[in-house]
Amino acid sequence: MGPADEIMHQDIVPLCAADIQEQLKKRFAYLSGGRGQDGSPVITFPDYPAFSEIPDKEFQNVMTYLTSIPSLQDAGIGFILVIDRRQDRWTSVKASVLRIAASFPANLQLVLVLRPTGFFQRTLSDIAFKFNRDDFKMKVPVMMLSSVPELHGYIDKSQLTEDLGGTLDYCHSRWLCHRTAIESFALMVKQTAQMLQTFGTELAETELPNDVQSTSLVLSVHTEKKAKAKEDLQLALKEGNGILESLREPLAESTSHSVNQDQLDNQATVQRLLAQLNETEAAFDEFWAKHQQKLEQCLQLRHFEQGFREVKTTLDSMSQKIAAFTDVGNSLAHVQHLLKDLSSFEEKSSVAVDRARALSLEGQQLIENKHYAVDSIHPKCEELQHLCDHFATEITRRRGLLSKSLELHSLLEMSMKWCDEGIFLLASQPVDKCQSQDGAEAALQEIEKFLETGAENKIQELNKIYKEYECILNQDLLEHVQKVFQKQESTEEMFHRRQASLKKLAAKQTRPVQPVAPRPEALTKSPSPSPGSWRSSESSSSEGSALRRGPYRRAKSEMSESRQGRTSSTGDEEESLAILRRHVMNELLDTERAYVEELLCVLEGYAAEMDNPLMAHLISTGLQNKKSILFGNMEEIYHFHNRIFLRDLESCIDCPELVGRCFLERMEEFQIYEKYCQNKPRSESLWRQCSDCPFFQECQKKLDHKLSLDSYLLKPVQRITKYQLLLKEMLKYSKNCEGAEDLQEALSSILGILKAVNDSMHLIAITGYDGNLSDLGKLLMQGSFSVWTDHKKGHTKVKELARFKPMQRHLFLHEKAVLFCKKREENGEGYEKAPSYSYKQSLNMTAVGITENVKGDAKKFEIWYNAREEVYIIQAPTPEIKAAWVNEIRKVLTSQLQACREASQHRALEQSHSLPLPAPSSTSPTKGGNSRNVKKLEDRKTDPLSLEGYVSSSSLPKPPEKGKGWSKTSHSLEAPEEDGGWSSAEELINSSDAEEDGGLGPGKLVPGKYTVVMDDEKEGPDTLAMRTGDMVEVVEEGAEGLWYVRDLTSSKEGWVPASSLSTLLGKSSSAQCLSSSGVQRKGPEPKSVSTGFPQTPAQGQPC
Repeated sequence: MGPADEIMHQDIVPLCAADIQEQLKKRFAYLSGGRGQDGSPVITFPDYPAFSEIPDKEFQNVMTYLTSIPSLQDAGIGFILVIDRRQDRWTSVKASVLRIAASFPANLQLVLVLRPTGFFQRTLSDIAFKFNRDDFKMKVPVMMLSSVPELHGYIDKSQLTEDLGGTLDYCHSRWLCHRTAIESFALMVKQTAQMLQTFGTELAETELPNDVQSTSLVLSVHTEKKAKAKEDLQLALKEGNGILESLREPLAESTSHSVNQDQLDNQATVQRLLAQLNETEAAFDEFWAKHQQKLEQCLQLRHFEQGFREVKTTLDSMSQKIAAFTDVGNSLAHVQHLLKDLSSFEEKSSVAVDRARALSLEGQQLIENKHYAVDSIHPKCEELQHLCDHFATEITRRRGLLSKSLELHSLLEMSMKWCDEGIFLLASQPVDKCQSQDGAEAALQEIEKFLETGAENKIQELNKIYKEYECILNQDLLEHVQKVFQKQESTEEMFHRRQASLKKLAAKQTRPVQPVAPRPEALTKSPSPSPGSWRSSESSSSEGSALRRGPYRRAKSEMSESRQGRTSSTGDEEESLAILRRHVMNELLDTERAYVEELLCVLEGYAAEMDNPLMAHLISTGLQNKKSILFGNMEEIYHFHNRIFLRDLESCIDCPELVGRCFLERMEEFQIYEKYCQNKPRSESLWRQCSDCPFFQECQKKLDHKLSLDSYLLKPVQRITKYQLLLKEMLKYSKNCEGAEDLQEALSSILGILKAVNDSMHLIAITGYDGNLSDLGKLLMQGSFSVWTDHKKGHTKVKELARFKPMQRHLFLHEKAVLFCKKREENGEGYEKAPSYSYKQSLNMTAVGITENVKGDAKKFEIWYNAREEVYIIQAPTPEIKAAWVNEIRKVLTSQLQACREASQHRALEQSHSLPLPAPSSTSPTKGGNSRNVKKLEDRKTDPLSLEGYVSSSSLPKPPEKGKGWSKTSHSLEAPEEDGGWSSAEELINSSDAEEDGGLGPGKLVPGKYTVVMDDEKEGPDTLAMRTGDMVEVVEEGAEGLWYVRDLTSSKEGWVPASSLSTLLGKSSSAQCLSSSGVQRKGPEPKSVSTGFPQTPAQGQPC
């Protein structure tokens, strides 16, 4: 009987030992394992007094169970029942036999009854058995045995237990334990087999997933279930081996006891169950290995397919990019840049290409390993190989085109360089030395030697160039080749003309040059020499003049050598300037391309990487979501330069002098730099906090930059300042060119942008201002000053203290107001050290007036408010800064005045008094001449950064005696008066010369003697020098506000401006106020006279 039959046999067993364990423990019947002579199983019914009390159900269960234990073969022979009733009564024997005979569930072969041993009971049993024989009629004979030896005649002693005089080893409790364990193990084997069968069915019916994640999940779940099944299987095997050991234990303990058949059957059963388990395990392991291999191959396939999709997408994208990469460059530097970009692109793409090739090899390996999806893998491997080969071919083709372009542009560059060097050679040949035969021959040899180099450096055949570089010649490049070839031909023509001229000079007979004076009309009609040309003085000889001019002018007819030399020199000079302009243009273009490349490098290598999930772990917390702060509007700047401005500049490569128009047309776009610079302090602060972040170090390493990010963040600031330097250089070499005015305007506009950027950097640092600064109009100027205050309504002590102790204030001049702020320096480095400004007060420009000179100090001026209720004495760091501020304030006031005139015609008369002349005609001894001199002063142009003008010696009035020399006087660039006060709102009040604290205007100086209280810092060769302590005499007033002064100490005399005189005399000992700076003289105090000059206080002291 095989294992399956054994299991099926076990399936029909209705009862287990565990089910009737308590009934079996009563031991009213047991299966000892003994056998009859023919192998019949022996069931023993020991002496059990309460046998009659056993319920029928229990009796039936025990009988059924005991008869089910022997094999079917043994059970078919029939059972032998041994009923031991030696200690019982006959009535009990009869009842027991009848009960057993009536309910025994199996075949019976023989029933052996050991009758009672007592004399009475034995006798009674003999009689009763004879009379009741019919009651015991059964299918099998019932033998009444009187003794144990008689029993041995039927069953061998070795098959009987000790209580029946046999030698069979039997322990009922042990038998019961073994039976329970064997049956439990059999059940476990059955359940394990069913579990493995169910699990196998589940595995076989599982559909393979279509993605990596699901396949990995299925493989993980199945592996986990398999491990659990193997664990249960191992437990069953362990238990079966344990039972087998316990069955063999009695035999191992004592060899004297023989093993009965039931014990052998038990061992055989357990061994069969173990064998069945082993077979089941082996079959399951084989099935699992196949299933696992299929799942693993499925997972490999899904990984391969996913990698294929990703790589194919990447390769397709790369192929599209390389297909769109059609530019062949417009210059040598551009082509080199494109080649660098191509190499960089190829390097970045190599990762994807290497991955694709590795994936293809991985697919080939799967095919070699006999993967179940070979038909799906093989086409993908071929496609990957094709994509890689196609990409490599495109890269090679693209590099070949760019190499061709590089070769062509190198040839064009060499040709242009050859042309430039040739032009430079022609321009640098000394004209005077070419007049002699030796000089001409030397120059001729120099030219011929240079022309020999053209074989290597110039374009030989244009058609050959067209044919050789046909693959890259687009319309633009074709035009460029033609232009270069035309330039080359023009240069060769210039050399041929020069050769012809020099050959003529070399062929002439040597003779002295006859000195002939140049004709005046020739000098007049000759073209203006360029800045680098030779010039001759009026007194030079004709020989010197001829040497300077040179004979290099093309002529169709005979011309004079002098005129020919002049025109040739001028042409050569223009060529030299053209070369210099081209050099500046090349520098502008090269630096612009490098700038664009650096911006792109920063944006791709740093800014874009901040959004890269693979780099997120390197970004510190303080840097997260701060990209806009760190980089500002750099991306906007990059797009402007890359898409617009660089192309504009490249369009001017043939006409560098017209580059100014590019700047003027894009001046509005340049305002983006103001936004970048305003953000720069925040960017710098963030950088200082996070500069040691691993993210920056990793990016710098990838980019192979020697400098850190902060150096590149400074590039836009450096670039906007670089433009004005390049424009100055270009303007220097383009004075007489078509675009000179545009260059000058572009330079001024760039400088204006730089000033606006600088001013805005200070403006954003203002704190404490409640309003909107943009409401104040455009910021015109800003700077730091020393400020004294003098208010009519202020406290006396405050007024006195303010006169001696200035406040340091930073002023911001807007179109509608002037702001006073206190500058506060911040600790830190770089932009963190940038100052901030605490707002203190502001003055509305509609109520503001100014006085140019205060107390004789050339660096001071007054700003007064509301009819001098509030007076602010401002001291600038230099007179030039003061002049610039006064000039700008006057522009604002003048514009306001003009607006008032247009709005209110009835105030025209009042407005006309707001701009008085520096000296009324009533006070001038030279009335007619004074008006003309004033007109000259109004028309004179001075440096816009300085308010210092000058008075020529011809305009000075004659001294009353023997005065001589001249002195400087101070004027504003646009002011028609000398020291006048300006206001646009309250002209008659703010501009009045009404006396304040006893002071009079400078126009009321009167003759007298004074003491000098200050050294003259502006003395010149023609001025009257005065020193502190000198006694001077003011003689009389002349024109243009000049006074004739005699120095009684040095006995010198001369004309001195009233403003300078007031400064030098200061608070001189006098009883009468003479000027706004406190000059006084002895004598009675006159009445206040209005001159239109706002006054400052003056204090007098007795002499």
